[in-house]
Formats: sequence, C-alpha cells, structure tokens
Amino acid sequence: MTPESHPLTDTDLTADDAPLPPPGCPAHGLGPGGVRRLYGPEAEDLGALYEKLRAEHGAVAPVLIHDDVPMWVVLGHTENLHMVRSPSQFTRDSRTWAQLRSGRVKPDHPLTPHFAWQPICSYAEGDEHLRLRGAVTGAMSTIDYRGLRRYINRTTQTLVNRFCEAGRADLVSQFADHLPMAVMCEVLGMADEYNDRIVHAARDMLKGTETAIASNQYIVDALTRLTARRRTQPEEDFTTHLVNHPARLTDDEIREHLRLVLIAAYEATANLIANVLRVILTDPRFRAQLNGGQMTVPEAVEQSLWDEPPFSGILGYFAKQDTELGGQRIRKGDGLLFGIAPGNVDPRVRPDLSAGMQGNRSHLAFGGGPHECPGQDIGRAIADTGIDALLMRLPDIQLDCAEDELRWTASIASRHLVELPVRFEPRPPQDVKQRPGPRPLPTQRPGWLITTGGPEITEPVAARPVPREPVTAGSAASAPGARPLPAQAAAEPRRRLGPWRRVVRWWRGD
Repeated sequence: MTPESHPLTDTDLTADDAPLPPPGCPAHGLGPGGVRRLYGPEAEDLGALYEKLRAEHGAVAPVLIHDDVPMWVVLGHTENLHMVRSPSQFTRDSRTWAQLRSGRVKPDHPLTPHFAWQPICSYAEGDEHLRLRGAVTGAMSTIDYRGLRRYINRTTQTLVNRFCEAGRADLVSQFADHLPMAVMCEVLGMADEYNDRIVHAARDMLKGTETAIASNQYIVDALTRLTARRRTQPEEDFTTHLVNHPARLTDDEIREHLRLVLIAAYEATANLIANVLRVILTDPRFRAQLNGGQMTVPEAVEQSLWDEPPFSGILGYFAKQDTELGGQRIRKGDGLLFGIAPGNVDPRVRPDLSAGMQGNRSHLAFGGGPHECPGQDIGRAIADTGIDALLMRLPDIQLDCAEDELRWTASIASRHLVELPVRFEPRPPQDVKQRPGPRPLPTQRPGWLITTGGPEITEPVAARPVPREPVTAGSAASAPGARPLPAQAAAEPRRRLGPWRRVVRWWRGD
C-alpha cells in the first residue's frame, strides 16, 4: 500500500526539508516546500496574500508563521464559523499544539504572547470555561449602558476640548487611543488610574517594543491594586461584581480577567474608531450617506467591522482530533489561525465588496461559539457614541493629508492606523461639567395675538372694553325682573354645533 501523504503543515515538516531560494528569486517569499510565509516582505500586504492563498488552496490554506512554524489559515467564512463553534473538534488550549509539544516552537517565539496558555476563560474548556466565562458575562450584565453612553459623551467632549482651539489634531493619538481607555477605566472602577501613561503603556505593550514587559507590569500593578481595593471597598462597578460572583474567583484570576477585558476592549475599540473615522474622511460617498441620513453611525460601525475588523486574525485554534475542514485534512495537534479579515471578504458570502452590509451582523469581528467576545456591546457603545459626538462637535472636519500618506502597523493579529491628521475651524472649549436643566422661557410680548391680517394689536386684552350685544325688546335681558348678563358672558363667542346636533335640530324644526 502506498503511504498516505500529509500536507506540508503537519508535525513531520522540518525547516531542512527544502532549501530556501536565493535572494532576488521570485520565490524568495516562500518557505520550505513552497509554502507561503505570513511574515517577511511578501506579508506586508496580508490582504493580498490571503487572496493568493485562497486562489491556490481554497478556504483553508497551509502557511508558515515566524521561525517557519507550519500552521493552517482558515480563509472561508463558513469554515471559520464551523471551527469556532465546534469545541468538540477544536480548542483554544495551546498546550495541545503538536509544534509546541515537540519543541519546534521556542519559548522566545515572537508570537508567544498571542498563543501562550493562561488560566483565563479564553483558553479554558468544559466546566472550567463555564465557571470563568460565567463570572465575566455576569459582571458584564450589570453595566448600565444608558449611564455609560452619557460618560462616553462627556469624555468625548473633554478630549475634543484639548485640541478644538488649535484647528488641527491627530485623531489616533489624541482621540481613538484615549477614549476607549478612559471609558474602560470607568467601567472597571479605576477612573483615577486613567492618564496618558496608562494609554502609552497599553499601546507600547501591544507593539512588542523593548519596554513592553515594563509596560505590561505597570498595567498589572494597577489591576492588582484595584482587585485588593474592591475586596475591602466594594462599589457598583465591573470589578466588584467580578469579585462577588458565585464562581469565587481568586485574586490572580480576577486580575488576569481584568487585564484581558481592559486590553482586548482597548485595542479592538481604538482600531474600530480609527477605521470608521478614516473611511468617513476619505470616502465622499460614505460621508454623504452618513450626512444625508441614508446611514446611521451604528450602521457605519457595522460596515467597518465587515471591511476592516479590529482584529484581522486570532492565533489560534488547535485540532483535538483528526478531522477535515475546507477540503483539507487536519491532523490532531495542528494549529489553525482564525482568519477574521479574509473570512469577512469571502466571495461566497460577499460576491460584491462594494455593496453595503447595513443591518447585517454576521461578520466574524467578534468571533463566535463559546469564546465569542463578551464585551462587544461595550465596544459598539464606545464607537457609536464617541464618533457621533465628535462629528456633531466638529462637523467640518477634513483629512489634513493625502490619503496615500496614511500609514499602518500590521501584524497577523491586527492592523493599526499610525495617525489620522485632520483640520477644522477652531472652536472654543465646552463646559462638560454643566448639567442639562430647564432653561427660562423668553419674555412674552404683552397682548400678543395671532391674527389673520390687519394692523398689529399692541393694546393688552384686559385694557380694551368688552363690547355688549344690543338688547332687543323681546330678549330675555329686557324682560321684567331679568338680571343683566355679565359682560364676559355676553362677549363669549357662540359655540359651533357638531354635525349630529345640527341634524337633530333640523329634524325638530329648530
């Protein structure tokens, strides 16, 4: 019997199986066995690379991540949904990854922060997942979204006050990077920790710079203090509800889940806000629809979640058994990349990418299945309210550079806009602390009346004499002993009878 051949991404592949092409060769972006790399020069435009892989392999394609570690990337919309909704076949627990167990993936691998196992709900399975996830979703359910939207609006006005007098701003560093962090600090119950430093620490940690470890420790220390404070001083916030949940999370579990919620919501929402604002500023048709009422801000946000999801891919999912996905044989222990961005543009679900997706929330931006993002409503609320308030405050905002000058920092996980310079007419700051209340009514003009013509009447009504109707000999007022009618009663207009009463009077002969 002929031995069965396996794909080049299974655990038997080694870096020495095929020689690398020399520099300058057209195949220089390919790895061992001709498998395409998701890093290096060819991967600078991941969107184009995903389309090449789709044309070559279909909905599921073999790829190489850093250090030429083999993996699968799931490109199809249906295949991605099947993977994330089938916990019996695929798991988020990276400890089952064959490449990691064999030592092929080193501890210092560049993508270790993306797949390293942690004792949090994102990597847990079964009963442990239910316990941890139940605590997070339970705390999420206590959020007052009406009050949250008021806070988002006030925070937006505060941020705009910082640059409204200048007439110019960078909406990434001065708005999109700050608004989610300020709101999430309020939600978690650590509003006093919000400042420029924690924003810089979160952004620095996500970039993976030389100071990323120190930045991560700064955030962990802040969350540790918050956990200890809420143990002794409970309040009405997310952290307190997480501490008091019947799941009885430990301090370490609380801190790590706070870190997960804070960083995931911050990165996703910052990218989402920047992406929506970029499209509004660069696409005249999109902005015309928004200004003309054909599209609302929430619909614009959903469109952006289709076209430019905040996270383009999640690393990763791992096969719990031999299975088949998208026509490819997946072996037990193989790793798979959850392809959010390529799945959202799958031609089978979006044959025309220029068609609007208003009202359609079947995108992959927030995942699916048991590990679907529990904070997606918070992200939507921050983006919807913040962008709407910004555009109301600065309706004449315009891009302050050529569109082709905009730059991004991209990775397998996300694509972050570096800056978004804008200009607008300078405006004075607003008082964000003033509470709305009843305003005094304007002074009414004395004797003001609505007339159908003739000269304007300026004399007060009470000062004019009330005319009396003439009294005839046969009237009731002229009868002996009759009391004179009051002046007001005599001046009252005669009430017009309704149709039925007029018919009755006519029938009676009146």
